[in-house]
Amino acid sequence: MDLDKTLLRKVGEAIARFRMIRDGDRVAVALSGGKDSLTLLEALVRLQKKAPVEFAVCAFTVEQGKFLRPIQPLGEWLLGRGIQWTCFRDNPSLGLLVEQPDHGCDLCSRFRRRAVYEIARGLGANVIAFGHTADDFCEAFLRNALFTGRLSALPAVTYSRQKEFRLIRPLVYVSEQVTGAFAGRLGAPVIPCGCSQRTGTLRQSLRGFFAGLERDYPHLKENMLSAMGNIEPQRLLDPRYLDPELPEEPASGPLPPIVTGS
Repeated sequence: MDLDKTLLRKVGEAIARFRMIRDGDRVAVALSGGKDSLTLLEALVRLQKKAPVEFAVCAFTVEQGKFLRPIQPLGEWLLGRGIQWTCFRDNPSLGLLVEQPDHGCDLCSRFRRRAVYEIARGLGANVIAFGHTADDFCEAFLRNALFTGRLSALPAVTYSRQKEFRLIRPLVYVSEQVTGAFAGRLGAPVIPCGCSQRTGTLRQSLRGFFAGLERDYPHLKENMLSAMGNIEPQRLLDPRYLDPELPEEPASGPLPPIVTGS
């Protein structure tokens, strides 16, 4: 597999299908320090040179006090590649570590979202790109179906509440197998976050579940992604999407006995 061609083809397909990036956009890539967001940044930098529309790319990182190694080597690597990078030390998040050390992911995410919008505003960006992969989409879909009672995943494209920013996830069709291999070839410093090292979480359980199934069904996640884009609402149970003109089904009653032999 040609990693470069595979990556750029799948990112380009997502951008075109969902109109993620448009002429004149300034795209700020949220760098978490991990392989996925680094891969996304490199893909956008390469596509920028041959895309049919003109757009600018910059990058930023939110420091919430959870990196396991100093983040500066990442900045030095980006500077060497001529990429504008901003590291934002979010004091409210750092205070959260002291005041509520056992806080959950939801609270941390709310703090990070506020910081992300503040940074993007300062960078003059109108588009924010996140490094969620196909794996993240599939895990979110299964998590919501099993634990929240909703058929939903992550949006490939959405907007901030006040429509100030377009939020995009161009790695929707790219697996973590690809981002891991690609980032390894880049030679960029990967800075792990303490949250990614946690065990016994629902996310880890879902990843184990997928890993077990994929040994026998290697195209499982591809099929799930296809299903997310091929919905048949009238075969689900939400009355809002059912056709009231459909003929009524026969009244239910006791099933006839099953004959198993003479």
